Amino acid sequence: MIEIKDVSKWYGSFQVLKGCSTSIKKGEVVVICGPSGSGKSTLIKTINALEPIQQGEIFVDGMSVHNKATNQPRLRSRVGMVFQNFELFPHLTVTENLTIAQMKVLGRKYEESKSRGLEYLSRVGLAAHKDKYPAQLSGGQQQRVAIARALSMNPLVMLFDEPTSALDPEMVGEVLDVMTLLAKDGMTMVVVTHEMGFAKKVADRVIFMNVGGEILEDCPKDHFFGNPQAHHARTQDFLGKILQH
Repeated sequence: MIEIKDVSKWYGSFQVLKGCSTSIKKGEVVVICGPSGSGKSTLIKTINALEPIQQGEIFVDGMSVHNKATNQPRLRSRVGMVFQNFELFPHLTVTENLTIAQMKVLGRKYEESKSRGLEYLSRVGLAAHKDKYPAQLSGGQQQRVAIARALSMNPLVMLFDEPTSALDPEMVGEVLDVMTLLAKDGMTMVVVTHEMGFAKKVADRVIFMNVGGEILEDCPKDHFFGNPQAHHARTQDFLGKILQH
C-alpha cells in the first residue's frame, strides 16, 4: 500500500530525513516512535505530500507521491490525516466539518455527505453532538470528530501524527479506543505516537527513528519490545527509559 524508498529531506542545510526506506502492506498497522527531533512527523507528512522531499521515491497504492505531476488533492482524498491539534474548522458545526471536504474534494451531494459523515460520527460515539461547534467539545471529542471526518472520505490509508499528545490524560483512552477498533477493522494505519501501550497492543510493526532522521529499527512489534538486546544501542537506551515507567 505504501512504499518509501531512500527518502531524504533538508530544511536548508539541515537534514531532517536521511535515506528512509520502508514498506507498509494493506491492513498493516505501523507505529513510528523515537525522540523529539527524529523526523517522525516529517516522515508521515511526506506520505501525502504535505512535506515535499528532495531525494527518493514514495508510492501510495501505486500513485507516485514524489512526482510533481501527481494530482495531490486526489492523493490526499485517499490518505486520511489526523493531526495532534485536531484542525477542525471552529466556525462550522460538527456536521459541517464532516461534510465540507466530501462536497468540495469528492464532489458528493450534501445529503450523501451528511449521511456518510453522521455514520462515522456515530461510529466514534458522538452522534448526539452533531450540531455542536468544536469549542463546545472536549479535546478527546474533537479528535474523534477529526477521525470521523477523515474516515468519511473513504481513505485507503489513515495517518495519525501524535493524535493524543494535545489531550488531557483522561481523554487519551477514548481516542486510542477508536483507533484500536479501526485497526481491528483492517484499516491500513501509520501512527506517530509515544503511546507504547497502544503500540504493544495494536501495532504489527514498529519503526524507531533517531535524531537526524534515520530509521534505526523496522521490525515486528514482538521483536521490538521482546528482544531489546538485539537492537541498536540507541534503541536500547530509548526502550530502557520508556518501559520502566
